[in-house]
Amino acid sequence: MKSFARAALAAALLVAASPFAGPAAAQGTVKFGALYPFSGGLALLGDESFRGFELAVEERNAAGGIDGKKIEFIKGDAVDPNQAVGEARRLTSVDKVSAIFGTYSSSLSLAATQVTELAGVPYFELGAVSDPITERGFKYVFRTNATARDFANRMVDSVIEAVAPALGVKAADLKVGIIHEDSLYGQTVSGYQKTRAKEKGLNVVEVLPYSAKSVDLTPVILRLKSAGVDVVLQTSYQNDTVLFFRQMKDQAYKPKAVMGAGGGYSTRDTMTAVGAENMEGALDVDFTQFNTNPKATPGLAEFVTKYKAKYGIDPRSGHSLANYMGAKVFFDAIASAKSTDADKVRAAVLKVDIPVGETATGWGAKFSEQGQNTRAQPFLMQWQGGNLVTVFPESAAVAKLKTGVGAN
Repeated sequence: MKSFARAALAAALLVAASPFAGPAAAQGTVKFGALYPFSGGLALLGDESFRGFELAVEERNAAGGIDGKKIEFIKGDAVDPNQAVGEARRLTSVDKVSAIFGTYSSSLSLAATQVTELAGVPYFELGAVSDPITERGFKYVFRTNATARDFANRMVDSVIEAVAPALGVKAADLKVGIIHEDSLYGQTVSGYQKTRAKEKGLNVVEVLPYSAKSVDLTPVILRLKSAGVDVVLQTSYQNDTVLFFRQMKDQAYKPKAVMGAGGGYSTRDTMTAVGAENMEGALDVDFTQFNTNPKATPGLAEFVTKYKAKYGIDPRSGHSLANYMGAKVFFDAIASAKSTDADKVRAAVLKVDIPVGETATGWGAKFSEQGQNTRAQPFLMQWQGGNLVTVFPESAAVAKLKTGVGAN
């Protein structure tokens, strides 16, 4: 009995000394929160984002987990900012998670990260793009994906570097219209677009905000049409993207190019709702999609294979891939920290140094003191033949950019 008691005491001391000590560690697990909009209007891309995180967890667990501990995650459903706050409080104070991963929506992320920062719990953002998420001086908020400024700059630069050359005209001779849904997402991206366009000498003739809940975008379309807008830059979610393309067809408005900033432009569900013939030629600056040159995105093909095996369909957008890549980077950082202590995790994240072109998204990973990945850049995609294919930059492209929008 004495030898058994000594063994039991030794085991208890070993658990207590473990860098992953606590209830989850005692059971051989590390507990994380997965905070996404699983219901409501953002549920489609919220769930698609979560799938990438889920695949990263399964892959990590199959390889032995983190420091030998399997990852356990607890889901939180963030429908709106208030619910994001409530779910973040539950995950940190009741479920006692070691970190939270999410979130897709900027407004949800901004709300939830205020809770986690006060609680001293690391928050790993894998999809929301609003710049202020990593500009508030928070110590424990980190983001792997590109920001709204990156998206806006890529859109404006693509008009100059890709669209104008394809049309055989000078970029300055094109009339540009900026339209956007009026939430934080749309306001942020459009603000950066206006600044970048002015810097680059583009002729912006219309800037038109609208509600993402709008049921009629005809007034917006008629303004664009009457102004003779050649290139439309839209920042939108799924429902307003579908509405815009349907009513653009109704009004016989055919600009030379229409370019979206992720969101609704990237999903196969949007293309199906609009119709492949009507979506043909639409451009999308976005997270890396799975129709991208594999030489620029090592691991992409393997991700698609795993996705199809688990969910039975092709990835619905690049959001799952972005979350998969981001989760893997942070899992590696936590493992290298050999602890879930927030300060040790922060130190490990700031040591990450992955060159561009060495992840499945084609991005690298190097974090600023603010927690922002400085090596994430969106690509330019285009709907061609019912598929969203990368057309720019050339190193990542699998097709040439085509001109025009919709069926001829």
